[in-house]
Amino acid sequence: MRYVVAIGALLLVVGALVAIKFTQISGLIKMGKEMEKAGPPPEVVSTAIAKQETWESALTSVGTISPFKGVAVSNDAPGVVTAIRFESGAIVKLGDVLVELDANVERAQLAAVVARRDLAAVNAGRSRALVASNSIPKAQLDNDEALVKSSASDVGALQAQIARKTVRAPFAGRLGIRAINLGQYLNPGTTITSLESMDSVFVDFTLPQQNLADVAVGSVVHITLEGDAGAPFEGVVKAIDPAVDPMTRSIKVRASIPNQKEQLRAGMFANVSIVLAEQKAYVTVPATGVVHASFGDSVFIVEDKKARQQFVKTAGSRGDFVAIADGLKAGQEIVTAGAFKLRNGGGVTVNNSLPQNPQLAPRPENH
Repeated sequence: MRYVVAIGALLLVVGALVAIKFTQISGLIKMGKEMEKAGPPPEVVSTAIAKQETWESALTSVGTISPFKGVAVSNDAPGVVTAIRFESGAIVKLGDVLVELDANVERAQLAAVVARRDLAAVNAGRSRALVASNSIPKAQLDNDEALVKSSASDVGALQAQIARKTVRAPFAGRLGIRAINLGQYLNPGTTITSLESMDSVFVDFTLPQQNLADVAVGSVVHITLEGDAGAPFEGVVKAIDPAVDPMTRSIKVRASIPNQKEQLRAGMFANVSIVLAEQKAYVTVPATGVVHASFGDSVFIVEDKKARQQFVKTAGSRGDFVAIADGLKAGQEIVTAGAFKLRNGGGVTVNNSLPQNPQLAPRPENH
């Protein structure tokens, strides 16, 4: 009897535990079904209203600044440097003397040749007088006059050789760093320094072949530099390469940019924008609202407290805004902060308490 009572008590305890666990598990299952039906909790996002704006049409590219005129100044004749007439970074004018090479031997030779020329001229003058009186044959006069011309040619050759010993600025501009020293022997073609014209520069860039009809010589070009918060530099297209690159299917374009303040230097990277005559109306949204992916660009539109993913076609950007060519209408509310954590059809809670101030021409502070 005691065993029966013990077994019965044990069964009662086990039954009670089973009932309790069944109740708990049933409650959890019911709660899970309710949560599944309700979906995940809404995500907190910030939003903005898509607006329709008229933008100037433009072609954008990246380019490299090159000098309008730039050379590596070098000597034409060999010799030892006897004088350096410039400082690194100096501004020079056309014809300014930069370097003088030793020309003592040539000058001594020139003095001897000048003496022979003068003597030949005197002898030729005497021969003319004697020929006039028939004292000597005319062949002697011809010989003396030929000697005068030969001596004059020798003088000119030595003068040109001496002139080659002086290196002058081929045009006005700013010099680079000096690459020679006093007393150094220079072989022909040794680089002395660099010289660049700074009043204007070129910017070279490329455009896809399909944009060839949109650009012409004289088209207005705006360029900006990375990290420069100033106004864009304005210039015009000066030349378009007649051939298309068969590898990239792009065409080379060169624009001229005034550079009176010498803010642009050769080798700089620049963002290029060619302003077109036509204007187009676009739906614009802050750039933070566009989600970029390998399968396309999209935005999340807020409708009835839910986010709907909408694929769009972009048409360029201006400052903090992106132009939407297709897929979005003006007046629709899109997510501008927090879009990366959303899914199509997910719930959202809008919180625009944090300030958002996208601008067409942002000027960030340099800290």
